[in-house]
Amino acid sequence: MSERKLLSAVLITRDCGSTLADTLASLAFCDEIIVVDSGSTDGTPALAARAGARVIHQDWLGFGPQKQFAVAQASNEWVLCIDGDEVVTPELRAEIQRELAAPSHRAFEFARCNRFLGRYLRHGEGYPDLSLRLFDRRHAGWSDDLVHEKVTALGDVGRLRGDLLHHSEESLESYLAKQNRYTTLAAEALVAEGFVPSAAKLWVSPIFRFLKFYIARRGFLDGGAGLVHIGIGCFNSFIKYAKVIEIRATARDSRRP
Repeated sequence: MSERKLLSAVLITRDCGSTLADTLASLAFCDEIIVVDSGSTDGTPALAARAGARVIHQDWLGFGPQKQFAVAQASNEWVLCIDGDEVVTPELRAEIQRELAAPSHRAFEFARCNRFLGRYLRHGEGYPDLSLRLFDRRHAGWSDDLVHEKVTALGDVGRLRGDLLHHSEESLESYLAKQNRYTTLAAEALVAEGFVPSAAKLWVSPIFRFLKFYIARRGFLDGGAGLVHIGIGCFNSFIKYAKVIEIRATARDSRRP
């Protein structure tokens, strides 16, 4: 029987002290915990160090590059990439440990369950939200996207049972502020690609998103929290393209004599 693969848990953080303790406690089964912090002011690095993590400072590079930098700091080939507001459930932990005894794939995805307005979303856009987070870093790695980053793996990807719990922003105000930042980054990326949205794109995209996630994937079963979640998601679809139009218009104006 082959020897169990050693595992490094890898996190990027900034001001997540309110949720980090639960995250680190759920990673106690890992052989190493690495926290790459980009300038927290709430005591996050000290909290992580007290929990036994190796803390490294790195100025913000963008989501994809920051996460890949963190992966590169790992001592082990197998890495588990977790955010500072996520928790590994006991079922998922057992699945990870089972696979590391004799890996059937070089990379694995699993469900992420998002907590929103005090409720874990189990339908619609909020679940299963499959995330590829466990991989042999010799065969997979993060894309260099500044937002909506993803892991690209060589070969087939396995799927594990069990959930990764995502404790979303504690207030609606902070959640909306985060979404505003994300839509700006997404719009800037589209502009860089030369994308020009049509007027139809602005109104068709939110409608399609609503029909897909709230109706077809039964987001309505998540009650009021599910309705608010899809409402914000649909607005994000609209405002992302609206910001593309704004950025392009501003660029045109700046070129005028």
